[in-house]
Amino acid sequence: MDGLIIFLLILAGWLIGGFINYAADVLPQTRRFSPVLCGGCAAPYKAADYLLMRRCRSCSRERNLRAWIVQVFFSTVTALIWVFPSARLGFWIELVLLIYFGVVTVIDLEHRLILHPTSLAGAVIAAAIGVWRHGWLNTLLGGLAGFGIMLALFYLGFLFVKWLSKLRGREIEEDALGFGDVMLSGVLGLLLGWPGIAAGLVIAVLLGGFGGIVTLAIMLIRRKYQAFTAIPYGPFLILAAAVLLFPPAF
Repeated sequence: MDGLIIFLLILAGWLIGGFINYAADVLPQTRRFSPVLCGGCAAPYKAADYLLMRRCRSCSRERNLRAWIVQVFFSTVTALIWVFPSARLGFWIELVLLIYFGVVTVIDLEHRLILHPTSLAGAVIAAAIGVWRHGWLNTLLGGLAGFGIMLALFYLGFLFVKWLSKLRGREIEEDALGFGDVMLSGVLGLLLGWPGIAAGLVIAVLLGGFGGIVTLAIMLIRRKYQAFTAIPYGPFLILAAAVLLFPPAF
C-alpha cells in the first residue's frame, strides 16, 4: 500500500509539474490560459503529448531542459512533502503553496518577470491561509509591511540607478528591483503575517546577496561578466518564505 501511495504521489507530482510548465509556457506570452505552441513551428501541442514530454509532431522539436527539470523536481517533491509534511501547514496546504511558488519561480527565472495576475491569485490564497494562521489583523499588517518595505526599496533602487546613470554618462536600462517583486512581497506578507514578513525579508536579502556573489563568480569564471546584470529576486523571496513555512514535522 505504501508503495502504491508513493507511486500515485509521484504521478500527481508529474501532473503538477506539467501544469507549472504549462503556466510558464503560456502566461508570459498571452497572460491567460491558452493552447501551448511549439517553440519551433508554432504548432499546438496535444495535451497527452505535452504531459508525456513527447516531441512536437509537426517538426520533431524536443522539449527543453527546463521542462524536464520541472517535471522531475515536482514529482519528487510532492512525494517528499507527503512523507515529511510541514509541521505548521500540513500536506494539502503545503501542496497548494508548492504549486503557486513553482509557477512564480519558473516564470521569474526564465523571463525575469512576476506577473500581476499570478500575484493577485497568490494574494487570495495567501490571505486565506494567513487569516487561518495569524488572524486577520496580523495578516493585513504583514501584507502592508511586505508591500510597503519593498515599495520603499523599489523607489530607492530607482533613484540609485538614475544617479548612477548620470554619474556614468549613459542610461542604465536594468532596474535594481522590479515592481513584481513588490507585489510578491505583499503576497508573502499576507502569508507570513506580522512580524513574520520582517524575518522573511531579512532572509531574502541574505539569500539574494549570496546568489548575487555566486552569479558574479560564475560570470567571472566564464569570462562573461557584464555590469548591472539583472538577477531575478522572486525566487529568493519565495525561498525565504519556504524556510519559515516548511519546517518538517520530525
